[in-house]
Amino acid sequence: MDGYEFSFKKVRPPEEGERITVKDGKLLVPDNPIVAFIEGDGIGPEIMASARKVMDKAVEAAYKGKRRIVWWELYAGEKAMKIYGELLPQDTLEGIKYTLVAIKGPLTTPVGTGYRSLNVAIRKALELYANIRPTYYFGQPAPHKYAEHDNFIIFRENTEDLYAGIEWPAGSEEARKIREFLKKEFGIELREDAGIGIKPISRFGTQRLMRKALQWAIKFNRKVVTIMHKGNIMKYTEGAFREWAYEVAVNEFRDYIVTEDELYSKYGGKMPEGKILVNDRIADNMLQQIITRPWDYDIIVAPNVNGDYISDEANALVGGIGMAAGMNAGDYMAVAEPVHGTAPKYAGKDLANPTAEILSGALLLDYIGWSEAAQLIRNAVHEAIKRNKVTQDLARHMEGVKPLKTSEYTEELLKIIEELAG
Repeated sequence: MDGYEFSFKKVRPPEEGERITVKDGKLLVPDNPIVAFIEGDGIGPEIMASARKVMDKAVEAAYKGKRRIVWWELYAGEKAMKIYGELLPQDTLEGIKYTLVAIKGPLTTPVGTGYRSLNVAIRKALELYANIRPTYYFGQPAPHKYAEHDNFIIFRENTEDLYAGIEWPAGSEEARKIREFLKKEFGIELREDAGIGIKPISRFGTQRLMRKALQWAIKFNRKVVTIMHKGNIMKYTEGAFREWAYEVAVNEFRDYIVTEDELYSKYGGKMPEGKILVNDRIADNMLQQIITRPWDYDIIVAPNVNGDYISDEANALVGGIGMAAGMNAGDYMAVAEPVHGTAPKYAGKDLANPTAEILSGALLLDYIGWSEAAQLIRNAVHEAIKRNKVTQDLARHMEGVKPLKTSEYTEELLKIIEELAG
């Protein structure tokens, strides 16, 4: 953002704390970075308060007080409507551009606002093209026989594919024009009562996603990057996704990777030490493979629709989206957010499970290079579950376990972090 002039109407950056900046293509993170947060709607304020407390405690414990986050509140959703008279003010987008990193609670999109989704609007406005969704097993009640092997990170493309929203309803004038064009120019006939959607997947969009995934694999010592696609049928979109992803791996990360073809043609099926295996799987096979052979997979790179399916499936294997963290990232900017929604029936009742928000915070700490604090949070969650210190959504699946309130669970995590840090 060099040379960019920031303009704010109703918010101001904190006087204390320093900005995260970019130099030579890398984030420069001071010991007191300004990090933006958006409370969100429904249970958002409660779980965000919990996440901030846990993140602060983990940072303090991991770095013995030498580092700390300086929080800056920005607004979206219902709270923004009260302050600005709009759901997603420019101040908020400017603020995230200023801090480069942010964490947000879930947001409701009221009917009739012009937004399909505030979450999607933020991703598009800030060009956050990678939806990063990890799946970890912490010992919680889970339906999967091999849950202890479920340790995936899905890199889902965020801006293209069918989710680009290029579609027209059946019976519309636009659909009629598209039908006539296809018939006249290409001899393709569609039924008159068909809705029509367009599925764009570009080389540019694919390759920046794959690049992000491989950078993550190198930074965090991941061993396998799998390209998920339906290229056997959709050859020029998902098939191209596969080819373009391999191009990035071979042309830009040659010193780090071995393709699956090379593994057998050059190395006799034995992985060379220190290398990352890059392979690909057909989407329908991939959806069953993470159930039957989860130990074979690590980072999964997928187009938008496939990524949505497999990330929800992966988290279902370990007990559902109550534990599901997420983060949207661009070249440098990142906004962490839980996968779940606002759960309005639990709002203000001190009952919600804040773990997904907390783990999203851990993911953000990983992103800025504070992985010691991030791992401390994950270890604390694991230990809390081991001790049967859980909120009602998990306790109801655990015989004889008394559920904790949101605030009680948060205090338990803070105590455990202190214990683990010594």
